[in-house]
Amino acid sequence: MGNFTTVVCDLDGVLYRGPEPVAGAGAALDEIASAGIRLLFATNNSTRTAAEVAAVIESRTRYPASPADVVTSAMATAHHLAGATKGVYVIGGRGLPPTLASAGIPIVESWRDADCVVVGLDPNLTYEKLADATLAVRAGARLVATNDDATFPTPQGLVPGAGALVAALERATNRRAEVCGKPHEPMRRLLRELAGQGSVLVVGDRVETDIALGLAEGWATVVTLTGVSTPEEAERVGADHVVASIADLPLILGISG
Repeated sequence: MGNFTTVVCDLDGVLYRGPEPVAGAGAALDEIASAGIRLLFATNNSTRTAAEVAAVIESRTRYPASPADVVTSAMATAHHLAGATKGVYVIGGRGLPPTLASAGIPIVESWRDADCVVVGLDPNLTYEKLADATLAVRAGARLVATNDDATFPTPQGLVPGAGALVAALERATNRRAEVCGKPHEPMRRLLRELAGQGSVLVVGDRVETDIALGLAEGWATVVTLTGVSTPEEAERVGADHVVASIADLPLILGISG
């Protein structure tokens, strides 16, 4: 497939499925890194910090991921908003506020002090939080979503994702959110900066996020069949390659076999 300097890799559905690693994922990552190819790990999950994501990758695959190689939708949101807000009201998991704060973004507790509402997946969402966010946006605050994934997978099946919460606020405010995660521009901009000028390959299991991101940037794309999308969907969007799992990726890259 050519000589790549960077591989942008999705996580759930590619490296692991829930708590279980995809067979051969850690070995494949080791082989790719040993070939001198930089690995970037891109996730729309905004509930964990980069350090927490790196720890999850290592615990599930035994590959020693670095926080410096992790890009989350929360980080893309922080990058998007840095220097552009005086106060953010947050709906989101525990990893979102510290990620925003690390970019110098002030977080407010009262909706009245907010000129921006940031929405991510919030396992402890209450009606009061939704009401306060609605009041802030209807009073003029920006509405910004970490991502617009409608669902996310659990062992029991698909449950509402951040996009479902965003949809509720969009309906209540008659406003469209600015979306920062894959495949939208804020995430792509951050990945471009990290990848530099070299050739990039995107590996993912969802054509509407991972592969759409790669196609929008003109990067090569690989769909793994250990997650959501089917071979037919991969062919329909024009993915460059389809593999059974990430264990096959070193062979596709020409560094194994």
